[in-house]
Amino acid sequence: PLTYEIMTPESVGVPKSRLVLGKHPGRHAFKKRLEELGIELADDDLNKAFVRFKALCDRKKEVFDEDLLALVEEEVMAPAETYTLEHLQFTSGTNIVPTATVRLKMQDEVSQESGWGDGPVDAAYKAIDLITKIPGKLLEYNLRAVTGGKDAMGEVTVAVEMDGQRVVGRGSSTDVIEASVRAYLHAINKVVATGGRKTVAELERERRAV
Repeated sequence: PLTYEIMTPESVGVPKSRLVLGKHPGRHAFKKRLEELGIELADDDLNKAFVRFKALCDRKKEVFDEDLLALVEEEVMAPAETYTLEHLQFTSGTNIVPTATVRLKMQDEVSQESGWGDGPVDAAYKAIDLITKIPGKLLEYNLRAVTGGKDAMGEVTVAVEMDGQRVVGRGSSTDVIEASVRAYLHAINKVVATGGRKTVAELERERRAV
């Protein structure tokens, strides 16, 4: 079984989920609600979380406490993001080979690759492997709806074997494929952050220095 804790309103002392006030609440209202949930962030972390929150407001009609907690977990409590998602495009359907194109940013460099697989998630993971050169073996995959409704935000948790390590990654989005990609990148960033792997850019700089 996966060993991770999921933050819920109940786990932070709030007995009932509540709708975040307003369609587009400001930074102050966002900060206040997080504090009511027992979460205090430094200014830099708050700014990062607020950017994701505004994007979420544009995609969801209603944003609940569970959405905020999932967002903060992924955006703030994650390891340093060596690889960040810049672009994701995929195709899938009956009698169509699923393909995906992924563009990742690594510091000041951007790389893009395409992959194909058994489904759009598999295709996206293969494209990511081509970019990072850190192939992962998917051990477990779990999807849960953070909130209800057709525009519910989904949270994906994956257990991946990378370099002989079992790494757990988590990602959230209103799009299941995007959430899956974010979870996979979360796992990769953990491996890089712990010194398990060097980035492609680092390897290239070392090669040029020889």
